[in-house]
Amino acid sequence: MSTLEIKNLHAQVRPTEDGAEPKQILKGVNLTINSGETHAIMGPNGSGKSTLSYTIAGHPKYEVTEGEVLLDGVNLLDLDVDERARAGLFLAMQYPVEVPGVSMANFLRTAATAVRGEAPKLRDWVKEVREAQEELSIDKAFSERSVNEGFSGGEKKRHEVLQLGLLKPKFAVLDETDSGLDVDALRVVSEGINKYKERNNGGVLMITHYKRILNYVHPDYVHVFADGKIVTSGGPELADELEAHGYDRFL
Repeated sequence: MSTLEIKNLHAQVRPTEDGAEPKQILKGVNLTINSGETHAIMGPNGSGKSTLSYTIAGHPKYEVTEGEVLLDGVNLLDLDVDERARAGLFLAMQYPVEVPGVSMANFLRTAATAVRGEAPKLRDWVKEVREAQEELSIDKAFSERSVNEGFSGGEKKRHEVLQLGLLKPKFAVLDETDSGLDVDALRVVSEGINKYKERNNGGVLMITHYKRILNYVHPDYVHVFADGKIVTSGGPELADELEAHGYDRFL
């Protein structure tokens, strides 16, 4: 059993060279996620949901001014980005970046080697990747293409979930993984997330605007995020309420 604890987290956009004042985004976030749990964070645009995900992962744009993020008692904020990944944290980005010149095959094996501490045996690794690709309906030809280069939005999101399944983190932060997906891709991606949970007893922090992915990846808890913090929490029924009435009463 592992635990991810976010305690009184405050963060701001780092000051820029043009002298602009730092902008406070996170204003005291508190949240605890245990192994096997799925927590959905829902909220309006500009409320700070993506900032939360990037701050946890260590994006250099954001500066933590107060608080802790503890993974099994270790403060992730004291670790570099790669160390956070090795500690068991995974971030699926809302807008996965393209990395020209680096093949998906090399990227995936290098990432697995870094996280596992040793290179997987090639024959076993090829089989592992191929099975994971088949589950996500990914053509094996994608292995030789550059990371995300020329991929559609749905293809990028499937490859994020492919990484999730291969790296097997303790906790996955999924930042709007459902955005840009058609109905078929949403179902496939959701099945990949559910298999990750079942096989690894992983914890999931699902950031989303809409309830539709929660019809496939069922949350244990739903939290409403507004003005840089969680303003209310509840069970899965809260997502139905938000779908019906929106966020106005929380703004």
